[in-house]
Amino acid sequence: MTKKLLLGAEAIGQGAIDGGMSGVYAYPGTPSTEITEYVQENTVAKERNIHREWSANEKTAMEAGLGMSYAGKRAMVCMKHVGLNVAADAFVNSAITGVNGGLIVTVADDPSMHSSQNEQDSRFYGKFSMLPILEPSNQQEAYEMARTGFELSEKLGVPVLLRITTRLAHSRAGVETVEPMPENTGSLPKDPRQFVLLPAIARKRYAGLLEKQDSFRESAEKASFNQYFDGEDKSLGIICCGITYNYLKENYPEECPYPHVKLSQYPLPEDMLKKLEEQVDEILVLEEGYPLVEEMLSGFFCRGRRILGRLDGTLPRMGELNPDHVANALGIKVKKGEKAPEVIANRPPALCKGCSHHDTYKALNLVMEPFGDGHVFSDIGCYTLGALPPYSSINSCVDMGASITMAKGAADAGLFPSVAVIGDSTFTHSGMTGLLDAVNEKTPITVLICDNESVSMTGGQDSAALGKIESICLGLGVDPDHLHTIEAHPKNHDKLVELLDREVNYEGVSVIVPRRECIQKAARRIRAEKMKSEQNA
Repeated sequence: MTKKLLLGAEAIGQGAIDGGMSGVYAYPGTPSTEITEYVQENTVAKERNIHREWSANEKTAMEAGLGMSYAGKRAMVCMKHVGLNVAADAFVNSAITGVNGGLIVTVADDPSMHSSQNEQDSRFYGKFSMLPILEPSNQQEAYEMARTGFELSEKLGVPVLLRITTRLAHSRAGVETVEPMPENTGSLPKDPRQFVLLPAIARKRYAGLLEKQDSFRESAEKASFNQYFDGEDKSLGIICCGITYNYLKENYPEECPYPHVKLSQYPLPEDMLKKLEEQVDEILVLEEGYPLVEEMLSGFFCRGRRILGRLDGTLPRMGELNPDHVANALGIKVKKGEKAPEVIANRPPALCKGCSHHDTYKALNLVMEPFGDGHVFSDIGCYTLGALPPYSSINSCVDMGASITMAKGAADAGLFPSVAVIGDSTFTHSGMTGLLDAVNEKTPITVLICDNESVSMTGGQDSAALGKIESICLGLGVDPDHLHTIEAHPKNHDKLVELLDREVNYEGVSVIVPRRECIQKAARRIRAEKMKSEQNA
């Protein structure tokens, strides 16, 4: 047994390796990125040649993970919460196909929207799909759940959803690890039609999923991750979901006076919760994210037991919870410190100095000035910061790939010019099909694919688009006369302005690729080359 200091995300990566994983499939997205990055650099993963390359998007990741499971090997799929929207088709249907090799779908939610468009709660997807859910309360549990989750998946015959949140993903703790299990040997499904979801087959498999629900509940009742703790004061019972168990313990470091349940495996352990309900006057539900359990319990008990939580205002309706929120809910006085001085006030995010997007937005603003505001649709990435001063260039940021399709819809409504700004990785993630729609209809839009040759917003991971953008655009049918590549650099400012002006006024589909390597990626590359040169000297 070895003890390591790991982020929660890293603990999951280590646990998956030690659980006999043969492949991880993921698209970068905060706060999930470090899981795959940890596996990519892990010695055992390299020795075993565990699959650890990035996928083009979360849907392809989910489907590839399901394919590895089909072949009898153990796989993990990783994404942030909004990525599960992209993977939802395959994810929901995987509950009906079931698994062959163990399959864990790890989703990192972002309450308080530190780096996301929303704070949706992935547990709702798990409940909707009728799948077991694991929600660790600390880094050690995150490790154990990843390590044993494959076996649970194989035992129950379905994928398992492992849900974490930002605070757990990005905080460190000591984690005790064990020797890695061997990988599964490959084997095809015993039922050759298991993964063939023709309606006649799907109906039978869906009936089987419904029949399995009792075994899922039984597994949750017996799970060591779920625990009941008695308390002397029966005026209140507390249910702590995942990481919120720590917030309760911080307020009662010695012993909590109230009966409480630590809930880390779903479906709800009914017997355990009924035992709590029978002993207390009212129940407080602590959960990170949406009030899933609170909503369920409001109709769960038949005796009018009062349920407290996010819905009734006992806890904040939005954002992360913390020990102070829990203290307020419990009537414990909160000690407040001094107000933070201005010198350490939060600074708004900004493009890096030397970033190529500066050059793109300077030119774009000049060209768009005669048309007024409201003509530029953007996407998810570093370039989204063009919404802020000093540029204030863009008018939308909704979801991955939406820049091109929203620009097309606005053009269909008569808006001219209509401009889309999208990054290289986002283009291959979800932008290509929108461009195909525009080409097919000869929609008058101008698409700027800002190519900094990496997935820079999440740390500079390799982009699936590297070296392929022009050939993809040509393959989709973009007119070669209206497909242009230019280095995004101050020396080319006038050329870029001239090019943009010409193509923005073209009444058809045009694509401009302002390209220059991400300044941070370039700095890392230069440092690495220098170190290698010094070592070889």
